[in-house]
Amino acid sequence: MKPLRIIDVVKAVGAIDYTSANRFAEINSVVFDSRKAMPDSLFVPLQGETDGHDYVQSAIKNGAAATLWSRAAGEAPEDIAVILVDDTLEALQKLAEAYLDMIQPKVVAITGSNGKTTTKDMTAAVLSARFRVHKTEGNYNNEIGMPMTILEMPEDTEVLVLEMGMSNFGEISLLSRLAKPDIAIVTLIGDSHLEFLGSRRGIARAKLEILEGLKPEGTFIYPGDEPLIAEELPQESNFRQLTFGTDETAAVNAYDIVPGKTRTTFHVNLDPNVDLEIPVLGVYNVRNALAALAAAQVLGMTIAEVKEALATFQLTANRTQWLDGVNGSQLLNDAYNASPTSMTAVLRSFANLPREGKKIAVLGDIRELGERSAEMHAALATEISPEDFDQVYLYGTEMGALYENLKTAFPEGTLYHYVGEKAPLIEKLKAELQKADQVLIKSSFGTDLLAVVAALRV
Repeated sequence: MKPLRIIDVVKAVGAIDYTSANRFAEINSVVFDSRKAMPDSLFVPLQGETDGHDYVQSAIKNGAAATLWSRAAGEAPEDIAVILVDDTLEALQKLAEAYLDMIQPKVVAITGSNGKTTTKDMTAAVLSARFRVHKTEGNYNNEIGMPMTILEMPEDTEVLVLEMGMSNFGEISLLSRLAKPDIAIVTLIGDSHLEFLGSRRGIARAKLEILEGLKPEGTFIYPGDEPLIAEELPQESNFRQLTFGTDETAAVNAYDIVPGKTRTTFHVNLDPNVDLEIPVLGVYNVRNALAALAAAQVLGMTIAEVKEALATFQLTANRTQWLDGVNGSQLLNDAYNASPTSMTAVLRSFANLPREGKKIAVLGDIRELGERSAEMHAALATEISPEDFDQVYLYGTEMGALYENLKTAFPEGTLYHYVGEKAPLIEKLKAELQKADQVLIKSSFGTDLLAVVAALRV
């Protein structure tokens, strides 16, 4: 980050008061984990399962030069600059907003029920062909992570690509108003977080909160085949609208799509003369690429200019990632998150791959579906047939509904259901997997099928 003077931090966060022997000392980094504090860093004590204020001495020991502080002033440490605030999280967000105003990059904000991380990675990659780009790393996409992403931005950043996650109303609104995007992207309206948002219309309304911070004359990029977005859009707005999709009615559309195991090729109407490819499988990932290409077009880039960057972009770990497995098998790891929509999409893509050895699906519970959970798990049966899958392993209590729906369709010894300990599931898979077998592993993060992935890797 660009160094900030303590006095600048004080002004940015609207401090109640501060104590410092040197108001012009500079802060070179911001941390909320005291173990990551370093010389000339600002420590932000946040309250969660523990209270960060309890770890200020650790931050001081590691070299922190200043700390935000919302406890009583009399409890503040004396051997560090103390910036008194009402709420340390709110102060962190204000500091990020001020730093963003200082650097003034173009901001691309991305949300959606599925595909936002992949779209973020694709967008950052294609824009890097011309611009200096900083992007969200890992899961830094919430009310803490996004401000930290902003504050970690180098001072020469020209484009900032931000992923915005949420589970309830109001969360995207806060992030969008902080980031003030020039370009806002919604990748998909799916079924994630139905437990909290009630319906797909509720999900659409929550995702469209991204428009609340969109700059006047900014651009909104969204799937053209999603009627809920069109129905829920504000009646009066100044922003430009740009749709994407695999239908020729979309402003940015793909055709001649040829899916493969490790890459997918296609053309886009913006420049039919350029052959495009992405290093991942699935038509659904082509749609993510179209959103990235639309953002590149808005920023004045050509399809030819971004071709190589798109073909070689690096996907965040655990998203449709091929790995070498035990006994010469191949694992398709997509176990970081799941919704009925994303589960359906990856099952279809996996089923359509050329058969090498056995095709095996290992599916874990989809979380946060509320009262419709059993129904939506059971409905996945339409995507899973013995013709496409040699074996199916289901894990978790919610997957019981799908197991019951598949029992009569699958021959004995090809369908399994596990609950609780993962050891029997892992042991069974290790015994079954053979050379060239392809194994799809997909679940919500909370199911922790990543532990199964780790156990099956070589």
